[in-house]
Amino acid sequence: MHKTIQNLIDIQKKIDLSLDTLTINKVPKIIAVSKTFGMDKISPLINHGHTDFGENKVQEAIEKWSDIKLSNKNIKLHLIGGLQTNKVKLAVKLFDFIHSVDSEKLAKKISDEQKKQKKELKIFIQVNIGDEQQKSGIHKSLVSDLYKYCKSLNLNVVGLMCIPPLEKPSDIFFKEMSILNQDLNLNELSMGMSSDYLDAIKNSATYVRIGSDIFGARG
Repeated sequence: MHKTIQNLIDIQKKIDLSLDTLTINKVPKIIAVSKTFGMDKISPLINHGHTDFGENKVQEAIEKWSDIKLSNKNIKLHLIGGLQTNKVKLAVKLFDFIHSVDSEKLAKKISDEQKKQKKELKIFIQVNIGDEQQKSGIHKSLVSDLYKYCKSLNLNVVGLMCIPPLEKPSDIFFKEMSILNQDLNLNELSMGMSSDYLDAIKNSATYVRIGSDIFGARG
């Protein structure tokens, strides 16, 4: 068995054990964050039946996934990195989910492009939950306004996304995100990475974004 498959199975077991102690209606999905990794590590997971993969950069994703997505309709590709407006056309064509909408300008561009391509993506609004200057995401006080704007464009906003500060316990930020998500009555919540995905799940994450624990350390 390939190492990436074993890693994925081990993570799923940890999640299942965690769920046994929680009252959660929805089993969280694992997004295998495959950025910078080649198909030698990704293909075994596809052949194993894993369907959700995450990429940070549009151009890298196009080169890796365009042909695979044509031949495997079950693959769901998630853009989890920042999206520049000049890459929206390419992103809408390739991806199924965008986790990083954080401005009206970007929302409008996605909406316009979806109409042109006759395609509907699932959208997460990225929240700068730690109020960090160097990070993307909208301030938590502005989330409701951006959500309403996205809905006015008929964007399919399914949930919120965050990347909490590294130097502080994630749990307090995950709790805050869960409340924000509930206030908007959204069904999905994208948060938690290799170091903190179990804490995220305890706070109602429905998508966890796991890279190094599946694929190993990046070079």
